Amino acid sequence: MNGPSPPPVPTAQQHAVDSLRRLMVSGALRPGQRVNQEDVAARAGLSVAPVREALRVLEQEGQLTYRPRRGYFVTELQYDDLREIYELRKVLEERAARHALPTMDAGTLERIEEAARACAAAAAAGDVAAELAANRTFHFAIVEAPGQPHVLRLIRLLWDSTEVYRAMYYNLPEERTASVHAHDRILDALRAGDPDRLVRELDDHRDRALEVLHRVLT
Repeated sequence: MNGPSPPPVPTAQQHAVDSLRRLMVSGALRPGQRVNQEDVAARAGLSVAPVREALRVLEQEGQLTYRPRRGYFVTELQYDDLREIYELRKVLEERAARHALPTMDAGTLERIEEAARACAAAAAAGDVAAELAANRTFHFAIVEAPGQPHVLRLIRLLWDSTEVYRAMYYNLPEERTASVHAHDRILDALRAGDPDRLVRELDDHRDRALEVLHRVLT
């Protein structure tokens, strides 16, 4: 009997994409800053070719902007852009959460709880990169249910386009703590199987992040 298949080996392009995302989340590349391809390649231990491919991938996601004869820059969003993205997320995530909640089993709930614990540990340690990763796992585990691949694809695109700004939010110690409490309330709604309460808690969590980013950007 064959065992489970080994996980796929990341390609050089995917490694370059991951490296660029880490640089943006860590603040090494900030909104409006030009991306030096050779520097990224050296940091990632890659040639420039996969980095160029990765730049195009992130441009399609909206995380980078290409300017002719000048190169790629980390996309700089205005507050109105963020508000539009968060409003779209509200619509899509409510639909996805209401669809997913009735199908949620004990294993999925445990995965969400583990992600919440990882978020709390990262918040206490001030590890923004780890908290961002755990936060993403937490939120997507809530909505990832069969039968809505297009909704999930759009949600991922919207999340990816604002990851740099989410890092700004988590760089504030008081917001790291607030996020942990918000996750606890979301978990309570999940355990109760209450879709209206779940949507309300997700909306409150998202609205607070947008309010904080408004203060940061204006």
